[in-house]
Amino acid sequence: MKNEAAIARRKELGEFLQIIRNRSQPADFGLPAGNRRRTSGLRREEMAQLIGISPTWYTWIEQGREVNVSAETLDRLAIALHLTRSERAYLFEMADRRDPQGSLAESDDAPTLLIELLNDIQVPAYLMGRYWDILGWNAAAAELFTGWLDQPRQAGEPLPNMLRYVFLAPQARSFLLDWDSRARRITAEFRADCRSRLEEPALLRLVEELSAASPDFARFWKQHNVLERQGGERGFLHPLRGQIHYQQVSLRPGESEHVKFVMLRPQ
Repeated sequence: MKNEAAIARRKELGEFLQIIRNRSQPADFGLPAGNRRRTSGLRREEMAQLIGISPTWYTWIEQGREVNVSAETLDRLAIALHLTRSERAYLFEMADRRDPQGSLAESDDAPTLLIELLNDIQVPAYLMGRYWDILGWNAAAAELFTGWLDQPRQAGEPLPNMLRYVFLAPQARSFLLDWDSRARRITAEFRADCRSRLEEPALLRLVEELSAASPDFARFWKQHNVLERQGGERGFLHPLRGQIHYQQVSLRPGESEHVKFVMLRPQ
Protein backbone atom coordinates (compact mmCIF):
# COMPACT_ATOMS: atom_id res chain seq x y z
CA MET A 1 0.00 0.00 0.00
CA LYS A 2 2.83 2.39 0.84
CA ASN A 3 4.49 1.74 -2.54
CA GLU A 4 1.18 2.29 -4.34
CA ALA A 5 0.74 5.63 -2.57
CA ALA A 6 4.25 6.70 -3.60
CA ILE A 7 3.54 5.74 -7.22
CA ALA A 8 0.30 7.70 -7.16
CA ARG A 9 2.06 10.78 -5.76
CA ARG A 10 4.81 10.61 -8.40
CA LYS A 11 2.20 10.32 -11.15
CA GLU A 12 0.25 13.26 -9.72
CA LEU A 13 3.45 15.32 -9.40
CA GLY A 14 4.33 14.67 -13.05
CA GLU A 15 0.87 15.60 -14.28
CA PHE A 16 0.83 18.71 -12.08
CA LEU A 17 4.20 19.85 -13.48
CA GLN A 18 2.99 19.25 -17.02
CA ILE A 19 -0.06 21.46 -16.42
CA ILE A 20 2.13 24.19 -14.90
CA ARG A 21 4.56 23.96 -17.84
CA ASN A 22 1.83 24.12 -20.47
CA ARG A 23 0.22 27.18 -18.94
CA SER A 24 3.51 29.10 -18.60
CA GLN A 25 4.16 31.62 -21.36
CA PRO A 26 7.74 31.68 -22.76
CA ALA A 27 7.67 35.48 -23.03
CA ASP A 28 7.21 35.72 -19.25
CA PHE A 29 10.63 34.13 -18.84
CA GLY A 30 12.43 36.05 -21.55
CA LEU A 31 12.18 33.17 -24.02
CA PRO A 32 11.14 33.57 -27.67
CA ALA A 33 7.66 32.28 -28.41
CA GLY A 34 8.48 31.17 -31.96
CA ASN A 35 6.16 29.65 -34.53
CA ARG A 36 7.42 26.09 -34.34
CA ARG A 37 6.20 25.33 -30.83
CA ARG A 38 3.73 22.47 -30.56
CA THR A 39 2.12 24.17 -27.56
CA SER A 40 2.06 27.71 -26.25
CA GLY A 41 3.77 26.67 -23.02
CA LEU A 42 7.35 25.93 -22.06
CA ARG A 43 9.34 23.01 -23.42
CA ARG A 44 10.72 20.44 -21.01
CA GLU A 45 14.24 21.60 -21.83
CA GLU A 46 13.29 25.15 -20.87
CA MET A 47 11.74 24.02 -17.60
CA ALA A 48 14.91 22.11 -16.79
CA GLN A 49 17.02 25.17 -17.58
CA LEU A 50 14.88 27.40 -15.36
CA ILE A 51 15.30 25.18 -12.31
CA GLY A 52 18.91 24.12 -12.94
CA ILE A 53 18.63 20.39 -13.67
CA SER A 54 19.24 18.28 -16.76
CA PRO A 55 16.43 17.87 -19.33
CA THR A 56 16.59 14.09 -18.87
CA TRP A 57 16.19 14.38 -15.10
CA TYR A 58 13.24 16.76 -15.47
CA THR A 59 11.62 14.47 -18.05
CA TRP A 60 11.85 11.54 -15.65
CA ILE A 61 10.16 13.60 -12.93
CA GLU A 62 7.34 14.59 -15.24
CA GLN A 63 6.97 10.96 -16.35
CA GLY A 64 6.50 9.88 -12.75
CA ARG A 65 9.63 7.78 -12.58
CA GLU A 66 11.19 6.83 -9.25
CA VAL A 67 13.65 9.67 -8.84
CA ASN A 68 14.45 11.73 -5.74
CA VAL A 69 13.68 15.41 -6.12
CA SER A 70 15.43 17.59 -3.57
CA ALA A 71 13.65 20.30 -1.62
CA GLU A 72 16.13 22.81 -3.10
CA THR A 73 15.07 21.85 -6.64
CA LEU A 74 11.40 22.17 -5.75
CA ASP A 75 12.09 25.55 -4.15
CA ARG A 76 13.78 26.81 -7.33
CA LEU A 77 10.90 25.48 -9.40
CA ALA A 78 8.25 27.15 -7.25
CA ILE A 79 10.06 30.48 -7.36
CA ALA A 80 10.88 30.35 -11.06
CA LEU A 81 7.30 29.51 -12.04
CA HIS A 82 5.71 31.97 -9.60
CA LEU A 83 3.56 29.31 -7.95
CA THR A 84 0.85 30.41 -5.54
CA ARG A 85 1.10 29.38 -1.89
CA SER A 86 -1.44 26.59 -2.43
CA GLU A 87 0.36 25.35 -5.54
CA ARG A 88 3.70 25.42 -3.74
CA ALA A 89 2.31 23.42 -0.80
CA TYR A 90 0.78 20.90 -3.22
CA LEU A 91 4.08 20.58 -5.10
CA PHE A 92 6.02 19.71 -1.94
CA GLU A 93 3.27 17.39 -0.71
CA MET A 94 3.23 15.38 -3.94
CA ALA A 95 7.04 15.20 -3.93
CA ASP A 96 6.97 14.07 -0.28
CA ARG A 97 9.39 16.80 0.72
CA ARG A 98 9.34 19.41 3.48
CA ASP A 99 9.13 22.96 2.22
CA PRO A 100 12.19 24.89 3.54
CA GLN A 101 10.18 28.11 3.24
CA GLY A 102 7.03 26.68 4.79
CA SER A 103 7.37 28.46 8.12
CA LEU A 104 8.08 31.76 6.35
CA ALA A 105 5.17 31.49 3.95
CA GLU A 106 2.50 31.66 6.59
CA SER A 107 1.54 34.35 9.03
CA ASP A 108 0.31 33.54 12.51
CA ASP A 109 -2.29 36.28 12.30
CA ALA A 110 -5.92 35.22 12.33
CA PRO A 111 -8.12 36.61 9.53
CA THR A 112 -10.23 39.56 10.62
CA LEU A 113 -13.41 37.67 9.74
CA LEU A 114 -12.58 34.91 12.23
CA ILE A 115 -11.84 37.44 14.96
CA GLU A 116 -15.16 39.16 14.32
CA LEU A 117 -16.99 35.83 14.20
CA LEU A 118 -15.96 35.12 17.79
CA ASN A 119 -18.29 37.87 19.00
CA ASP A 120 -21.24 36.22 17.24
CA ILE A 121 -20.78 33.01 19.25
CA GLN A 122 -22.50 32.72 22.61
CA VAL A 123 -20.40 29.87 24.04
CA PRO A 124 -16.71 30.25 24.99
CA ALA A 125 -14.63 30.35 21.81
CA TYR A 126 -11.05 31.26 20.94
CA LEU A 127 -8.48 31.02 18.16
CA MET A 128 -5.08 29.34 18.60
CA GLY A 129 -2.06 29.90 16.36
CA ARG A 130 0.68 27.53 15.28
CA TYR A 131 2.48 27.71 18.63
CA TRP A 132 -0.80 27.79 20.56
CA ASP A 133 -0.83 31.52 21.14
CA ILE A 134 -4.42 32.68 21.70
CA LEU A 135 -4.98 34.97 18.71
CA GLY A 136 -8.48 36.04 19.73
CA TRP A 137 -11.29 35.15 22.11
CA ASN A 138 -14.83 36.20 22.97
CA ALA A 139 -16.35 37.52 26.19
CA ALA A 140 -17.60 34.05 27.18
CA ALA A 141 -14.06 32.66 26.97
CA ALA A 142 -12.72 35.56 29.05
CA GLU A 143 -15.37 34.82 31.70
CA LEU A 144 -14.53 31.12 31.71
CA PHE A 145 -10.74 31.59 31.84
CA THR A 146 -10.96 34.20 34.57
CA GLY A 147 -7.61 35.39 35.84
CA TRP A 148 -6.07 34.77 32.41
CA LEU A 149 -8.01 35.84 29.32
CA ASP A 150 -9.91 38.53 31.23
CA GLN A 151 -6.74 40.35 32.22
CA PRO A 152 -5.84 43.62 30.43
CA ARG A 153 -2.83 43.40 28.13
CA GLN A 154 -0.16 46.05 27.76
CA ALA A 155 1.00 47.26 24.35
CA GLY A 156 3.74 44.99 23.02
CA GLU A 157 2.99 42.25 25.54
CA PRO A 158 3.11 38.70 24.10
CA LEU A 159 -0.19 37.03 23.32
CA PRO A 160 -1.58 34.60 25.89
CA ASN A 161 -0.28 31.10 25.23
CA MET A 162 -2.14 27.91 26.14
CA LEU A 163 0.98 25.97 27.08
CA ARG A 164 2.36 28.76 29.24
CA TYR A 165 -1.00 28.96 31.00
CA VAL A 166 -1.31 25.23 31.64
CA PHE A 167 2.26 24.73 32.88
CA LEU A 168 3.30 28.09 34.32
CA ALA A 169 0.13 29.67 35.75
CA PRO A 170 -0.43 28.43 39.34
CA GLN A 171 -4.24 28.72 39.08
CA ALA A 172 -4.34 26.32 36.12
CA ARG A 173 -3.62 23.32 38.34
CA SER A 174 -6.82 23.81 40.29
CA PHE A 175 -8.85 25.21 37.41
CA LEU A 176 -8.33 22.22 35.08
CA LEU A 177 -9.93 19.09 36.51
CA ASP A 178 -7.46 16.18 36.55
CA TRP A 179 -4.62 18.53 35.69
CA ASP A 180 -1.98 15.83 35.29
CA SER A 181 -3.91 13.91 32.62
CA ARG A 182 -4.95 17.09 30.82
CA ALA A 183 -1.43 18.51 30.82
CA ARG A 184 0.04 15.23 29.59
CA ARG A 185 -2.51 15.08 26.76
CA ILE A 186 -2.03 18.73 25.81
CA THR A 187 1.72 18.12 25.45
CA ALA A 188 1.10 15.12 23.20
CA GLU A 189 -1.38 17.09 21.11
CA PHE A 190 1.07 19.96 20.75
CA ARG A 191 3.84 17.62 19.59
CA ALA A 192 1.51 16.10 16.99
CA ASP A 193 0.34 19.53 15.85
CA CYS A 194 3.94 20.71 15.36
CA ARG A 195 5.33 17.51 13.85
CA SER A 196 6.19 19.16 10.53
CA ARG A 197 8.04 22.12 12.08
CA LEU A 198 9.92 20.76 15.08
CA GLU A 199 13.11 22.45 13.86
CA GLU A 200 11.64 25.98 13.74
CA PRO A 201 13.53 28.41 16.00
CA ALA A 202 10.36 29.88 17.55
CA LEU A 203 9.14 26.41 18.50
CA LEU A 204 12.52 25.40 19.89
CA ARG A 205 12.61 28.56 22.01
CA LEU A 206 9.14 27.87 23.40
CA VAL A 207 9.98 24.25 24.23
CA GLU A 208 13.25 25.32 25.86
CA GLU A 209 11.48 27.98 27.92
CA LEU A 210 8.76 25.60 29.11
CA SER A 211 11.22 22.79 29.84
CA ALA A 212 13.37 25.10 31.97
CA ALA A 213 10.41 26.55 33.88
CA SER A 214 8.28 23.41 34.27
CA PRO A 215 9.71 19.99 35.19
CA ASP A 216 6.31 18.51 34.32
CA PHE A 217 6.43 19.84 30.77
CA ALA A 218 10.04 18.69 30.38
CA ARG A 219 9.03 15.20 31.52
CA PHE A 220 5.95 14.98 29.28
CA TRP A 221 7.82 16.37 26.25
CA LYS A 222 10.60 13.81 26.58
CA GLN A 223 8.05 11.00 26.52
CA HIS A 224 7.42 11.77 22.82
CA ASN A 225 3.73 10.89 23.08
CA VAL A 226 1.72 11.99 20.05
CA LEU A 227 -2.05 12.48 19.96
CA GLU A 228 -4.24 14.22 17.44
CA ARG A 229 -6.20 17.11 18.90
CA GLN A 230 -9.74 15.89 19.52
CA GLY A 231 -12.93 17.15 21.06
CA GLY A 232 -14.60 15.67 24.07
CA GLU A 233 -15.53 16.56 27.61
CA ARG A 234 -13.51 19.23 29.42
CA GLY A 235 -13.99 19.90 33.12
CA PHE A 236 -13.12 23.06 35.03
CA LEU A 237 -13.32 24.24 38.63
CA HIS A 238 -14.36 27.85 38.20
CA PRO A 239 -13.65 30.19 41.17
CA LEU A 240 -17.20 31.61 41.01
CA ARG A 241 -19.30 28.95 39.30
CA GLY A 242 -17.80 25.84 40.80
CA GLN A 243 -17.35 22.66 38.79
CA ILE A 244 -18.51 23.01 35.18
CA HIS A 245 -18.23 20.78 32.14
CA TYR A 246 -18.10 21.49 28.41
CA GLN A 247 -17.86 19.60 25.14
CA GLN A 248 -14.89 20.90 23.18
CA VAL A 249 -14.94 21.20 19.38
CA SER A 250 -11.83 22.20 17.40
CA LEU A 251 -12.05 23.30 13.76
CA ARG A 252 -9.41 24.30 11.21
CA PRO A 253 -10.51 27.03 8.79
CA GLY A 254 -9.61 26.07 5.24
CA GLU A 255 -8.02 29.42 4.41
CA SER A 256 -5.90 29.42 7.60
CA GLU A 257 -4.90 25.84 8.33
CA HIS A 258 -2.47 26.84 11.08
CA VAL A 259 -5.34 28.38 13.08
CA LYS A 260 -7.51 26.27 15.38
CA PHE A 261 -11.03 27.54 16.08
CA VAL A 262 -12.00 26.13 19.48
CA MET A 263 -15.50 26.22 20.94
CA LEU A 264 -16.72 24.92 24.32
CA ARG A 265 -20.38 23.94 24.47
CA PRO A 266 -21.83 23.69 28.01
CA GLN A 267 -22.88 20.22 29.07
